[in-house]
Amino acid sequence: TPAVLDIARQQLEQSTDWQHGGFGQAPKFPHPGNIERLLRHWAGSGKTDEKALKAATFTLRKMAEGGVNEQLGGGFCRYSVDNYWMITHFEKMLYDNGPLLALYSQAWAVTGEPLFKQITEETAEWTMREMQSPEGGYYSSLDADSEGEEGKFYSWTREEVSQLLEKHEYDLFSQRYGLDKSPNFEGKWYPHVFADWNELSEKHGVSVTEAGEVLRRARKKLFTDREKRVRPGRDDKVLTSGNALMIKGMAIAARHEDSEDLGKLYTESATRALDFIRSQLWKDGRLLATYKDGKVHLNAYLDDYVFLIDGILELLQARWRREDLEFAIQLLDVVLEQFEDREAGGFYFTANDHEDLIFRPKPFSDDALPSGNGVAASVCIRLGHLTGEQRFMTAAEQTLKSAWDDITQFPHGHNALLLALEQYLYPGQNIILRGEKDQINEWQQLCGQGYTPDRFVLAIPEDQSDLPGALVNYKVQGQAVAYICEGFECQPPVLNKDELEARL
Repeated sequence: TPAVLDIARQQLEQSTDWQHGGFGQAPKFPHPGNIERLLRHWAGSGKTDEKALKAATFTLRKMAEGGVNEQLGGGFCRYSVDNYWMITHFEKMLYDNGPLLALYSQAWAVTGEPLFKQITEETAEWTMREMQSPEGGYYSSLDADSEGEEGKFYSWTREEVSQLLEKHEYDLFSQRYGLDKSPNFEGKWYPHVFADWNELSEKHGVSVTEAGEVLRRARKKLFTDREKRVRPGRDDKVLTSGNALMIKGMAIAARHEDSEDLGKLYTESATRALDFIRSQLWKDGRLLATYKDGKVHLNAYLDDYVFLIDGILELLQARWRREDLEFAIQLLDVVLEQFEDREAGGFYFTANDHEDLIFRPKPFSDDALPSGNGVAASVCIRLGHLTGEQRFMTAAEQTLKSAWDDITQFPHGHNALLLALEQYLYPGQNIILRGEKDQINEWQQLCGQGYTPDRFVLAIPEDQSDLPGALVNYKVQGQAVAYICEGFECQPPVLNKDELEARL
């Protein structure tokens, strides 16, 4: 059975573009699920599979330096029309940026590479600045066009740039972002990284740090001036599934962020989005899919439910709220009641009481988004281990059996289901921390160091009681205590920090 994990990893290596990053040829999409599978395979190999790690980080680096990552204002565009990640379809989708935010923060945790930290912070800042409504929900997308022209908002002439920058700023900026070369977009320049820091340092006789500072100032000047332009349109629908993906991205970024202030900012942003969905899109025990101008409609689909559960579980690791865990369990109860195929296993895309369709789909493969069945199986496993509910585990097992033929025929097209398979075969650590809030938060930081995707950590303060399911068994013991479990097997409680570190 684990052979499919190895086959998927080989398929991803073979499809990696080792010259420019990404998978296959143009048009190039980010494919976050592929990158996550490679990172997880590296972690699962005992951190020995350097080729998997290199394929993941090489692609992340190339995207970060390309035009697909909008260099002045942050945020990733939908795809690149060339092999170099340079010129894009300029539309920015929330559903792309949530998973990419998570990946860049995880890549920073793995490598400590400053570029990955920078991209994490720029993507999160763009999301909060341009995509979060005053009420808390995240908007769906930004258009590619402004004033009827695609990319007009984002492209520059040399004259525009030189008038805004001092000569030494312009000299560095033009070499870094290609203004010293031929125009790359309809007679203008769209910023894309052409020169690395060492080249800039050597040519201009400044340190890498100095070059970075000069370019930060230059980018800020151009960004500020660009804000005066006619902006691309924004689709201000709030879609439950896209919000769920960004809640997850923000929560993961918060946990890996070493600035306490930024970590709190990301956690608060994700919490506001979750509270918005719960107050506006959760009606009479059912979820709705879309909100716009105060109106909610469309019964939610499988993706809306399971992506939201997944986002909640990540956010609970950034900060504990009992009502959020209870909400996640409520949502999963609806999924099992309304979406599960109880005869053949797996989950339909639409609920039992959805309007009749000629064909009721049950998608297993990943597309632009991860497979709803894969995410459903994952959250069933995680909540099954956490609450002790065997029915969640059974649903996950039946889903994997139902999808097995599809998975084995095309492993790397089923990354979400492979993740669930990995969790099912090799249960990770569930760590429940109880005790005084400041102390268990310190222990939680210890548990969260580095890249540990198979570790799930909840810090539950001592004043919390009436916890759902098996969590009721994790008692306060007068001081900080850690309960460490793998699957349904738990070790004796850990009462001091040194022992906890050893057990990790």
